[in-house]
Amino acid sequence: MLLETRNYAGYLIVKVMAERLDAKNAVEFKEQISDIISEGNERILLNLEGVEFVDSSGLGAIVTCLKKLGGKGELAIYGVKKTVYTMFRLTRMDRVFQIFPTEELALSQIT
Repeated sequence: MLLETRNYAGYLIVKVMAERLDAKNAVEFKEQISDIISEGNERILLNLEGVEFVDSSGLGAIVTCLKKLGGKGELAIYGVKKTVYTMFRLTRMDRVFQIFPTEELALSQIT
């Protein structure tokens, strides 16, 4: 899976360059984000603007990444399409993650 990264305002912004985050690529996604965290990046903004679909495997991979931070950092999400947000809401993960419509809003409101 291709992830595009850039540093901005103390955060590593990680853009998922795939239309789907599902069983086919969830393990690879989880490994790549784990490597990013292992490199010392503890403040991550996950850009899901291009993601059209997330299944339970993809959602589980995102949760695993949050757990890897171990409470020492933060993982916020932005650019979530309505169909993807529905998965977060149905699983109540919208209560676990800070989810924002835009990068600008995420950067201004992250707690």
